Amino acid sequence: MIEAPVGEALAVGPLVTRVLAPNPSPFTYTGTQTYLVGTEVLAVIDPGPDDPRHMDALLAAIAGRPVQAILCTHTHRDHSPAAAPLKALTGAEIVGCAPLTLEDAGPRADAAFDTSYAPDRVLADGERVAGPDWTLTAVATPGHTSNHLCFALEETGALFSGDHVMGWSTTVVAPPDGDMAAYMASLDRLMARKDSVYFPAHGEPIEKPQRFVRGLMGHRKQREGQILRLLRQHVGAIPAMVERMYVGLDPRLTGAAGRSVLAHLIDLQARGLVVQEGEGWTLAA
Repeated sequence: MIEAPVGEALAVGPLVTRVLAPNPSPFTYTGTQTYLVGTEVLAVIDPGPDDPRHMDALLAAIAGRPVQAILCTHTHRDHSPAAAPLKALTGAEIVGCAPLTLEDAGPRADAAFDTSYAPDRVLADGERVAGPDWTLTAVATPGHTSNHLCFALEETGALFSGDHVMGWSTTVVAPPDGDMAAYMASLDRLMARKDSVYFPAHGEPIEKPQRFVRGLMGHRKQREGQILRLLRQHVGAIPAMVERMYVGLDPRLTGAAGRSVLAHLIDLQARGLVVQEGEGWTLAA
C-alpha cells in the first residue's frame, strides 16, 4: 500500500480537489477519496465515512465556500454516511444514487449498506446537477451495486468512477445485489464514452480509461474461462475454485473472491452454460 496524505486537500485536475479519508483496509486501499468539484461554489462527491477526522478535513478543504450538492455514487458505508452530517453543516442537498439496503452485507463488514442514507433527490441516468463552473451528469453503472452511479464532469471530460472502476484493484461483485452481467454491460457502456480521465473512489487517477476498462473486461473474461476449465476438471465447489484461481490471495479477501466467483457462476447459469447442484456447480449438459 502506498503512503497517502490522509486529510490533505490535493488538486488532482481542473476543478477537482481530493481529500482522502482515514479508512485504509484490504478493500479500500489507502481509504475512500472524497472529491470537491468547483471553485467558488462546490459539489462534494462520495463524502465518505462518518468520521470526525474526515469531516474536519472536508470542512478545512471547503474553506467556507458554499456547497450546492453532495453526491453519492452508491451507499456502501465507506462512501455515503458522511452525507447527512455534511448536509447539516453546509445546507447542501444530497443527490445521486437511490437508497439501497440489504440484510446480506456480503464478505466485508465495512461495505454494509448505509441505512442512514436519505437523498433529497435521486438522479436518473443522464440527469444533471450544475454549479457556476461545473456540470455533473449521472451515468448509471449497475454491477458493483444495483444503485451505482458514476458522475461525468462535462467541462473537463473527467468521470468520477466510484467503485465501478478503481485505480488499484478489480471491483468486488457480490451477489445478491452485485450482478456480473450488469457490471460487464456497464463496462461496455464506459468503453463507448470518450472520458479523458477517471477519478476513482480508491486509487490513483486513471489517465487512459478506455485502455484500462478494456483490461478489466479481459480480466473478467479470463476469470470466466478459469471457472469453465475448473468445471471441466470436476472442481465445482466455490472454495476450491478460489483456492486454485487466486493463488497467494490475502486471506482477508477470500470471502470477496468467493462472491465474485459466485457472480460469474450466476451469469454463466443465466446464459445456459452451467447448472447448480446442491452446494456445487457443473457444466450444463
